[in-house]
Amino acid sequence: MLKEFKEFAMKGNLIDMAVGFVMGGAFATVVTAFIQGVFLPILAPVLGGIDLSSLKLTIVQEQLDAAGEVVKPAAIMEIGSFISAVISFLIVAFVMFMLIKGMNKMKKAEEAAPPPAPPRQEVLLEEIRNLLAKQS
Repeated sequence: MLKEFKEFAMKGNLIDMAVGFVMGGAFATVVTAFIQGVFLPILAPVLGGIDLSSLKLTIVQEQLDAAGEVVKPAAIMEIGSFISAVISFLIVAFVMFMLIKGMNKMKKAEEAAPPPAPPRQEVLLEEIRNLLAKQS
């Protein structure tokens, strides 16, 4: 059983898939850092100084007791985090689409390549066969 697992784990497809997951995770982290550190700060002046990453909507205010301690915490929707996650997803999805599109294009180019010409001997043998077939 251990031998079979080792053979399964060492197959190229499984290792390729693992590398793909690691690269995808790293790419998603880079895109998230780009969105939070570069894209949203550039977008803020365009939106009139609104920082999308800190955009929140308070649904229910927190309730305090007589001593000023929080009895019931506020219910807050963090819309900015959601918006930045959607932007990150769209960028990652677009890049993955472009990668797959490029791979499919390369695959079609390989499939469309004409087959290599048969060796000269085979061509001569086919001609002899065809001549013999005409004579009979």
